[in-house]
Amino acid sequence: MYSLKYLKETFLRSLPIILLYFVSFNSFEGLKDLPNFLLFSFNFQMIIIYFYTLKYSDYLGTGHIFIAGIINDVVIGTPLGASSLSYLTLCFFTSYIKNVTLRPKMTSEWFTFIPAIFFSNLIYFLIINNFSNLSFYYVELLRNSFFTFLFFPIFYFIFKKYQMRFKEE
Repeated sequence: MYSLKYLKETFLRSLPIILLYFVSFNSFEGLKDLPNFLLFSFNFQMIIIYFYTLKYSDYLGTGHIFIAGIINDVVIGTPLGASSLSYLTLCFFTSYIKNVTLRPKMTSEWFTFIPAIFFSNLIYFLIINNFSNLSFYYVELLRNSFFTFLFFPIFYFIFKKYQMRFKEE
């Protein structure tokens, strides 16, 4: 019989995966869903994937990232695999950054998020543009990328605080 402490620890450890799946099922696009914040859309999945691949890579595996991307594609109606390949590109780029970085600091991780977002969105753009008839506004993709970059430090500190609290227990 599992103890209550073990179940709580298991739940807290799997919370990033649960959050990633929850956001993928609901196609959460940041503050865009709120009426007064229509301009502030950001990709929360990218922030989760970047942070947990960079800091706690054993919490979030590439299989979960791929499945969450497939779920996201089904929910928003894009070709299957577009989000998955985009998220995996972000994941692999982040793994490279993690292996090359000597002294990780929040500012350097924040600025390396720019090329990670760029290459991830480039893959997404190429798949949507070449393999579907969907159209989207480039300005909207650029704005989404900008606000994803801008909101990263906020969620960085929230996730870092959560992980520190989890480590203390």
